[in-house]
Amino acid sequence: MAGFSGDETAPFFGFLGAAAALIFSCMGAAYGTAKSGVGVASMGVMRPELVMKSIVPVVMAGVLGIYGLIIAVIISTGINPKAKSYYLFDGYAHLSSGLSCGLAGLSAGMAIGIVGDAGVRANAQQPKLFVGMILILIFAEALAFAQSRRFMDCELYQTLGHGNGRDLSCSFVL
Repeated sequence: MAGFSGDETAPFFGFLGAAAALIFSCMGAAYGTAKSGVGVASMGVMRPELVMKSIVPVVMAGVLGIYGLIIAVIISTGINPKAKSYYLFDGYAHLSSGLSCGLAGLSAGMAIGIVGDAGVRANAQQPKLFVGMILILIFAEALAFAQSRRFMDCELYQTLGHGNGRDLSCSFVL
């Protein structure tokens, strides 16, 4: 293969990381949307005037898929073994980053779905619970956002030329 530098199997692991970030984050977004959507529909029967106010968990769950998409794009654009060497270390680093982002999105989606479902139903009975529900949802969303943000900061650090490509503090997002 002309012009290829690095390990030939390394891009497989990098793209696997990009796929994991997107797939698991979207699974979390879908679960959170479905679970909290059921709660909104159930609550809407009792108190239809609160439906628009109770749509917040659905929106927050949908954002999780966007986090996964952003990380998948960042990882996949960083894989070009013809332009710059791409070794197994880089592939494994992208795999671990994609898995940590994706699984954080999946767990956050599950938390948002469960809290959203119970929260909007409880809010229909006691409106004072709305602020507490929103705070719990924000903390659940922060699980996925923190992982995504950490990876983006490390990629920017490497892109600007401050790292040597083997900086362990930025390789693993855990």
